[in-house]
Amino acid sequence: MLHWPTRGDGSDAAQAHFRDIGDLRGQVAVISGSTSGIGLALARSVAERGGDVVLNGLGDAAEIEHTRSEIEAACGVRVRYHPADMRRSEDVADMVTSAHRDLGRLDILVNNAGVQHVEAVEDFPADKWEQIIAINLSSTFYATRAAIPIMKAQGRGRIVNIASAHGLVASPFKSAYVAAKHGVLGFTKTVALELAQDNITCNAICPGFVETPIVEKQIADQARTRGLSKEAVLKDIILGSQPTKRFVTTDELAGIFLYLVSDLGASANGASFSIDGGWTAQ
Repeated sequence: MLHWPTRGDGSDAAQAHFRDIGDLRGQVAVISGSTSGIGLALARSVAERGGDVVLNGLGDAAEIEHTRSEIEAACGVRVRYHPADMRRSEDVADMVTSAHRDLGRLDILVNNAGVQHVEAVEDFPADKWEQIIAINLSSTFYATRAAIPIMKAQGRGRIVNIASAHGLVASPFKSAYVAAKHGVLGFTKTVALELAQDNITCNAICPGFVETPIVEKQIADQARTRGLSKEAVLKDIILGSQPTKRFVTTDELAGIFLYLVSDLGASANGASFSIDGGWTAQ
């Protein structure tokens, strides 16, 4: 068994055993936007490997409770739900600090919450711009700011920001989303540099199109904006960007995520991992 070198400061990291991929026993993860889609898949990947999870997101209250209790029972871990509104800085900070207070730790923070609106810049509603920047970008700042002191005190932490291929390249009619995701990548790099000597890493995953509720809505919005059928949008616009001509799966995203939160990922820092079927290679 490998061990961290003793730092002489009594920190958790000095005594913790080596964390290989798939060993999340005793760890606590907070994942925003995790009642569906990518966030829920990552939450399940944590719970299935022994980690406790704080869910967050929108949806029917009864369905959310069913999901929470089902994961908890199936995996034998603690699963909580926090109803933080990602547009409200105080809610976002409380999601992080209450997780630490209730579950005793905070090892993994996943900033995943996101919304989309498709419209030409000159017609883009100002309220939609503000909403997308708040949820997709500003909430990442507020959650990370709240998590850093906790992770520093523990001597270890993993921050994973779910960006997008649109954090690296642009598409028409998605000005706010593209701006926010580019901002997430810049923020990721800055946090990584600031925390590089604190045994805390900060990285971004940049998925291509994944079959999630937000993408399903995009298909309808793109069809309206471009005057195309939904079938044409799916074939020529959505999957047209991805050389594989298929959606990225949530299991594929969970794979890189589990690497990043393990100790094998300790030198991956400030990086952006494209999981997009070759989209951004073009």
